[in-house]
Amino acid sequence: MDDLTLAAWSFPLVLLLIFLRMPIGLAMLLVGLSGSAMIYGDVVPLLQQIKTLAYVEFANHSLTIIPLFLLMGQFASLGGMSQALFKAAEVFMGHRKGGVAMAAVGACAGFGSICGSSLATAATMGQVALPELRRLGYDGGLATGALAAGGTLGILIPPSVVLVIYSILTEQNIAVMFAAAFLPGILAAVSYMAVISLIAHWKPHLSGEVPKASWSERAQALIKVWPVVVIFLIVVGGIYTGMFTPTEGAAVGAIATGVLAYLRGGLTRQTLTNTIDGTATGSAMVFLIVLGAVAYNNFLALSGLPQEMAMWVGDQGFSPWMVLAAILVFYVIFGCVMDSLSMILLTVPIFFPMISVLDFGLSPDETAVWFGILVLIVVEVGLITPPVGMNLFVIQSMAPDIPIKSTYRGVLPFVSMDLLRVIVLVAFPAITLLIPRLSS
Repeated sequence: MDDLTLAAWSFPLVLLLIFLRMPIGLAMLLVGLSGSAMIYGDVVPLLQQIKTLAYVEFANHSLTIIPLFLLMGQFASLGGMSQALFKAAEVFMGHRKGGVAMAAVGACAGFGSICGSSLATAATMGQVALPELRRLGYDGGLATGALAAGGTLGILIPPSVVLVIYSILTEQNIAVMFAAAFLPGILAAVSYMAVISLIAHWKPHLSGEVPKASWSERAQALIKVWPVVVIFLIVVGGIYTGMFTPTEGAAVGAIATGVLAYLRGGLTRQTLTNTIDGTATGSAMVFLIVLGAVAYNNFLALSGLPQEMAMWVGDQGFSPWMVLAAILVFYVIFGCVMDSLSMILLTVPIFFPMISVLDFGLSPDETAVWFGILVLIVVEVGLITPPVGMNLFVIQSMAPDIPIKSTYRGVLPFVSMDLLRVIVLVAFPAITLLIPRLSS
C-alpha cells in the first residue's frame, strides 16, 4: 500500500475508532503513530519523533491561553455571573413576547464572552434560565431549543479556545481571529432572538412574559452585571488594541473573574480546589486531543496527502464556491457526532491547504480568517442538529420530562436560521473581515 492510499484510509479508521467510543485524542494518536511507523518502515525514526513530540508541541507559549480561559470560565460560574447576566437581560426584555427566552440567548452571549465553551455555556445557562422559562409557561421545545442554540454562542463570541487552536494550526494572528468572530457572533445572537420573536408572535401560546420592570429594577440589575462588562472590555479590548497579548489577556481575565468570585462569596478553599481540578481536567482533555492531532498531522505530512489533494482540487477546475460548500456540508454532518475542537484538529490540516489554493478574491490571510469563522459556525450548527447534536443532550438532561421530539422540533427554526446565516457570511465575506480590516 502506497503512502497516499494509507493516509486516505486513515481518516475513516479514525472515525471508526471514535464511533467505537475510543477517546478522540487517543484514536488520532494511535493512527498517527502507526501510520508514521508504516511510512518510515523502521521504528527508530518513530521513536525519535515520539521523544520530542509532546515537548515541542506543549512548549508553544500560545497554548497557555487554553487553561487560562478554562479557569476564567470556572471562576465566572462561581461568581454568579450567569445569574446576573440572565437577570439583567430579563428585566430589559422579559415583558416582550418571547422576551425571557430572548433574554436567555442574550445571557448566553454575555456568558460566552467570558467562558469560551459551547457545552459549558449551554449547561450553565440551562441551569439558570430553564427553570424560569418553565415557570412562566414557555413551551418545553421552545425553551430547550433556544437554550441549546444559545449555548453555541459560547464558542463563537470571543474569546474562544477553538479559535486559538485554529489560529495555531493555520499560523494566523489570534487577536485577528477574535476580531473576525465578533460581528458573526453578534449576528448569531440577534438572529436567534429574531427567531424567538417570530415564533412568539406567530404562536403566542408557546411563550410567556413577565411584567415590565421599573427603571430602579433595571438599574439594580445593571449594577450586578457591570463587572462582567468591565472584564470583557479589559480582556478583549486589551487584546484588540495591542495592550497585551491574548495569553496575557487570558491571565488578566482569570485573575479578574477570580477576584470577583471571591468578593461575591463563591470562591472558598473548597471551591478553589474544585475549580483547579476542573481546569486541570479540562486542560488535560484538550491537550490530549492536541497531542493526538499533532501525531496524526505529522503522519499526513509524511504521506503528502494534503498537498496532493490541494493540487488535485486545483487541477480539476472546480469552482472555489463548490469546494467550499462541500467542505461546509461535511462539517455540518460530522459536527453532529464530534466536538468542535476535535473536528478542527482532525480536518483543518487536510482542508486548509485545499482552500488556500482557491481564489475567492481575498488575500491568503483574509481567506484563512474567513474560512476559520465559517468552519467554526458550521461545526457549531452540528451541535444543535438532530438527532445527535451534543448541545441538545446537555439541555435535555436538565429537562427529562420534555420529550426529545419536542426539543428536536424546537431547535429546527434555529438550525434553519444558522444555515441562512452561513449563506450570508459565505456570500458577503466583508461582514466577517470588517473589523480586522478596520484595525489593520
